Amino acid sequence: MKASAPPQARRRRGPSLVVLALVVCSLLVPVAFLFFFSAGYGSDDRPQEEFAFHFSRLRPDKESEEVQHQVDEFREQPIPTIPEIGTQTTIQDSLSAVPKEIIVPPIQIPPPSVHVGVNYSQLSLHHTESNDTDDRGKRFRFSEELDRACQIEFGSYCLWSIERREFMKDAIVKRLKDQLFVARSYYPSIAKLQGKEALARELKQCIQEHEKVLSESIVDGDLPSSIAKKMERMEQAIAQARGSPVDCNNVIRKLRQILDLTEAEIHFHQVQSAFLYYLGVHTMPKSMHCLTMRLTVEYLKPLTSDPDGFSLEKFDMPKYRHYVIFSKHVLAASVTVNSTVMSSEVTEDMIFHVVTDALNYYAMKLWFSRHSFKEAAIHVINYEVVISQSYLRNIPRELFLSEEFRVSVHDPDMPPTKSRMEYMSLFSHSHFLLPEIFKNLKKVVLLDDDVVVQRDLAFLWDLDMGEKVNGAMSFCGIKMGHLRKYLGDNIYDAKSCAWMSGLNVIDLEKWREYKVTDKYLHLLEQYQDEGPTALRAAALPLSLLTFQNLVYHLDDSLTLSALGYNYEIDTDIVSRTASLHYNGKRKPWLDLGITAYKKYWWRFLTKEEQYMNDCNLHP
Repeated sequence: MKASAPPQARRRRGPSLVVLALVVCSLLVPVAFLFFFSAGYGSDDRPQEEFAFHFSRLRPDKESEEVQHQVDEFREQPIPTIPEIGTQTTIQDSLSAVPKEIIVPPIQIPPPSVHVGVNYSQLSLHHTESNDTDDRGKRFRFSEELDRACQIEFGSYCLWSIERREFMKDAIVKRLKDQLFVARSYYPSIAKLQGKEALARELKQCIQEHEKVLSESIVDGDLPSSIAKKMERMEQAIAQARGSPVDCNNVIRKLRQILDLTEAEIHFHQVQSAFLYYLGVHTMPKSMHCLTMRLTVEYLKPLTSDPDGFSLEKFDMPKYRHYVIFSKHVLAASVTVNSTVMSSEVTEDMIFHVVTDALNYYAMKLWFSRHSFKEAAIHVINYEVVISQSYLRNIPRELFLSEEFRVSVHDPDMPPTKSRMEYMSLFSHSHFLLPEIFKNLKKVVLLDDDVVVQRDLAFLWDLDMGEKVNGAMSFCGIKMGHLRKYLGDNIYDAKSCAWMSGLNVIDLEKWREYKVTDKYLHLLEQYQDEGPTALRAAALPLSLLTFQNLVYHLDDSLTLSALGYNYEIDTDIVSRTASLHYNGKRKPWLDLGITAYKKYWWRFLTKEEQYMNDCNLHP
């Protein structure tokens, strides 16, 4: 019978086992941690993904399960840890001018579309020099398809990347890598062939020379003077290898692997660059954030008096010309006000109502109290306070600015593959509460904060709109019938044009007579149970349906749109137009704004302002 271990030995064995267990855990936990994050899960540092939803998914049925399934699929993807950008919805329609995709306006940075309209695997990614006209035509069509696919997936980023495209400093280096890849794919098969020993030695020597050159060169300037001879020698060796009876399946497999790796690398860098672009256009510049904070702090100091210098009764008198601006951006609102005043001959009867949120209210108050705009009066309104006193229920209490939707418009006279990208801006939920904010006014002119006025708009007050409520610019690239999938079973004229916000003339008397707000609230009930993104997306059908047959189409020469994404607008036309609308992602106060159009915005910005100098805010 085996003797049991003495008690003292057993006591020593217990701590030893605990120590051993701790050592094992200390090794396994980091390994598990690294494996968990390398799979793309659980990263708290990754920016929050947010999907752009289909308008057809706004109805409260089983769509929420589809959206959740979409989100789950995205999270299970092993590669991108950078949020992807710009998920599109595709409108399949039999009409020739049907908009191809509509992007829901993002609250944060939207993720990229998983599917691209062009199958890159069926296209050659490498161009060869050729004098043949057909080859040039194929390359041109290929480039067009790639550009269109890029716009479908990434939107205005592609236009920006084309504008900022730089001359390649490593074009020859990339060609050397291509030759090296091809030579490596042929070499294993050539080395096994009888009678091809000389060719195998030549290929091997060329591969070694290329590897040596690439190890010492990053850009074309680093290459040796004899590189042209080396490339010609490699090209001849590859040509001989192509004429040899090699196993084509093996070569194709290796080339396919190289192509797949190259495609993955291209797409990754494209997503990465697009993410940084969208981060730039959605983030307030540091200097402007500094300005808002400095103004707010200054206003809240105990010794600061209330800066209102105008009689409150004046703000409710219908005999004055009332302009309304919804804005969360101090400088944007200031430029819109200043440009309108500077372009007007008579300013004594001008009143600007700047509607903002609680976060920016004090900064707006102090800014407009520090600056005078001729004889015009400025009234800053805290939207959240006004709405909290409203009798209306189940309405969005947050201030929303005009919503922008990216659409791809197809011209009937152009081939189906031809399309142009446009940004359509429409009223947000906050705009439908105008009669609640201005109960005593009869007529107002609505201006977006990305609008610059260059001509006197006084004639708009004499405009006879008949029985219409909303004077707006037409957007006939899209008809109501094209959006029937998103407008539901509601009654509407399929042939009527869509319209744009930016500069709108609103008859508040007709608004109250036709109970436009009640109609909006009735339609809003369809989207009350959806999330914030779907609620903002609902601005498109709500705006178009609520004002059906109530839109007075203003003259096309009154406003020039697309200055936030279109590079091809003639600057002479920009100078002559009565008002400019910077709709799109490239706002003029951003570094990413289109340079040619920035000057028309910056010239109306206040100069020699102390807080702007302190925050290093200059053109």
